[in-house]
Amino acid sequence: MQATLTQQLWPVQSESTIRRSVVLMVLGSALLTLSAKVSIPFYPVPMTLQTLVVLALGLAYGWRLGVATVALYLLEGALGLPVFTGTPDKGLGLAYMLGGTGGYLLGFLPAVAIAGWLGERGWDRSPWTTAAAMLLGNAAIYVPGLLWLGALYGWDKPIFAWGFAPFWLGDVFKIALAMGLLPLAWRALGKSRR
Repeated sequence: MQATLTQQLWPVQSESTIRRSVVLMVLGSALLTLSAKVSIPFYPVPMTLQTLVVLALGLAYGWRLGVATVALYLLEGALGLPVFTGTPDKGLGLAYMLGGTGGYLLGFLPAVAIAGWLGERGWDRSPWTTAAAMLLGNAAIYVPGLLWLGALYGWDKPIFAWGFAPFWLGDVFKIALAMGLLPLAWRALGKSRR
């Protein structure tokens, strides 16, 4: 295992482990909320940066802290805080989470775990391994998302057209963004330590 980006920026020390983890979880949860609220005009539908942030948190935090951060975010949403895309207008709490986006929200947990596990193995240090980690993480979001849509609305409906087709182009854009940003952060960190 290799140190994650966060461990390089803020090394773990036994006396501050809990404080460090809590601060990073709260910051990550706030970043997830912000990424869910920002809507970027894109084709064919507006895009948020939420999946980019979920996967980047995993790569930067590692799987344990990444899962804890996303779990905190989901708990905030379940408790009725307006942290998700479209809240409070589209509902709050468990009612929102049991709607059409519920499977995708659930998919954030395995996605951040996969990305975090790969981040602990240095997959965020080169563009191509970053892209691979992002693709695997996105798959972990889409699978439960599409399964939930099918279970909720019926498999006779165009589930793939509703739950994948409008979003894949935005995901390609976010993967390309991560391919540039994460390896660049490692290079900048390496130069600053010389």
